[in-house]
Amino acid sequence: MTKNTHIGFQSDEFKWLSTQEKSSWWFRSRNKIIIWAISKYINEPKSFLEIGCGTGFVLQAISKAFPSATLYGDEFFREGLQYAKIRVPEASFRRLDATKMQDRDRFDAIGAFDVIEHIEDDNATLKNCFKALKKEGYLFLTVPQHMWLWSKVDEDACHVRRYSQLELRFKLEQSGFKILMSSSFVSLLLPLMYLSRKNIFKKDSISKKEFKIYPWLNTLFELIMTIEIFLIKLGIRLPLGGSMILVAKKP
Repeated sequence: MTKNTHIGFQSDEFKWLSTQEKSSWWFRSRNKIIIWAISKYINEPKSFLEIGCGTGFVLQAISKAFPSATLYGDEFFREGLQYAKIRVPEASFRRLDATKMQDRDRFDAIGAFDVIEHIEDDNATLKNCFKALKKEGYLFLTVPQHMWLWSKVDEDACHVRRYSQLELRFKLEQSGFKILMSSSFVSLLLPLMYLSRKNIFKKDSISKKEFKIYPWLNTLFELIMTIEIFLIKLGIRLPLGGSMILVAKKP
């Protein structure tokens, strides 16, 4: 999917990832934001495709929140699909490069959660999503935000870019989408994130060490994110944050 994905993202990464997601404040909080966004704009999606479904952690949460939805998962790496099929056995999966997706007018909703930043030709992926959605279909995205947060964490994760809201909105509108909502998240923790990413606290690589924190700190971060999610639900759109969620619609 990217020029450097095969170099930096090895098969054993999925095994490691599957051990972190259930307990990590980051993955748990992101799931809450995703489920809220889907619930806000679609009462119950009939069909939902997740692009880059990884180990199936998000798709599993969507399955629990919307039990009547027909779920699909696309993933470039077969190692990730092995875990996803176990987590969400009722879903249909494909090994697929999102830049080569050829579905037309098929899905009520598509999600790509921290995926398109890995793809060199993200414009092709967004245009494919537009074609794959039915009329009045919804696209849900989360992406890392602000290039000034770029660090070795992004390099280790094989990111091609971090987005600005202006850039992502422009690319979606160029693909034909109408933007419904966008907001930053991981905003209250942004100062701490900035210091961590700039290696203020450590001299060595911090990519995986960000997950290796004390349990009480993990609980505190999740509590802070709960407050932040509450603000987003109230309609407060946060201008700065380590990540961004965006909802768009196919007219």
